[in-house]
Parts: sequence; C-alpha cells; structure tokens
Amino acid sequence: MAGQEANNQDKKRTTVTIYGDQYTVISDESKGHVNDVSRYVDAKMREMKRVNPYLDTRRLAVLAAINIADDYLKMQKDQGLMSEEED
Repeated sequence: MAGQEANNQDKKRTTVTIYGDQYTVISDESKGHVNDVSRYVDAKMREMKRVNPYLDTRRLAVLAAINIADDYLKMQKDQGLMSEEED
C-alpha cells in the first residue's frame, strides 16, 4: 500500500488526515480500507499523545509504529503464523 511503483495508473488516490496532517495515499486497496488504516494510525498516535503529552509528532509517529507492529506481530503469533522466539 505505501510504496509507489512506476506503473500506478490502476492505483487509487485517497486523501486522508492523520494527526491533523493530510496525506495522499496511492494504493491498490479500496478507499474504505485506506481510510480504515489511516483512522487506526491516527488513533494510535492520539493514544500515545495521551500517555506521553510532551512528545513531538515525529516521536509520536515512531511510538505509534512500534505499537502497531507489536499488535500485528502478536496477532500473527496468536494465529500460529509466527513462532515464539526465546530470549
């Protein structure tokens, strides 16, 4: 979804707002899906801001990305798609 390829004629452009900033996303996915993803990212950033009110937007975005990746990896493990690594 995130990358732009040389041939993006068939891709859809969707303008979304995340944490007050607008972005144009070029994707094969439906506009509804892109909006759902964007709302999820926005919600994660706002959640991080509530917990860490003094962080700037860049740091909020990184923390949100870490939390989203954590959610994703836990879901994969729960579904048996990934094995647990031992420390």
